[in-house]
Amino acid sequence: MNGRRITGPGPDRGVVFQQYAVFPWLTVRQNVQFGLKLGANKRSESQTREIVDHFINLVGLKDFEDAFPKELSGGMKQRVAIARSYAVNPQVLLMDEPFGALDAQTRQFMQESLLQILEQERKTVIFVTHGVEEATFLATRVVVMAARPGRIREIIPISLPYPRVAATKTSPEFVSIRARIEKVVREEFQKQRDCAIFV
Repeated sequence: MNGRRITGPGPDRGVVFQQYAVFPWLTVRQNVQFGLKLGANKRSESQTREIVDHFINLVGLKDFEDAFPKELSGGMKQRVAIARSYAVNPQVLLMDEPFGALDAQTRQFMQESLLQILEQERKTVIFVTHGVEEATFLATRVVVMAARPGRIREIIPISLPYPRVAATKTSPEFVSIRARIEKVVREEFQKQRDCAIFV
């Protein structure tokens, strides 16, 4: 990263997982401030509180600071994980199918919420998804991966303007880009099926 070899975890990279990786014994506030407490850069209590409040507000959990994860919905838990990742001010946020376990409506809400957060925070995000529609809606470019061996199959720029809202998904431009990505994914999937049949 930035010319340096990655040899392990670091504060310059935040991670949000598919499963709700929040600490069940900590409140929302304690979860969000967790990384700040571990960091090498010591902050005052007031600085820490200001950062935590900012990200709790940013993800829409202002009235849930003292709630425990068992009291939250799946989407809310993921918002806690996103806030915690952003709070340590990483250069890159890695998101591994973070909305995969959510129902369709919550997933749509989380996609729109993430776009709002990205607009405010201006961080690089690498977002892994199997959803072509999700990739088209969120990305500035989509990198389609090939399997066996893993490699980049194609990079497709997404020229849709921001802000993007639910209605964006019905625009002719969106439909056209999604169809192009689906074609590449389908071709790659067919290759893998053929490979499996003839090996």
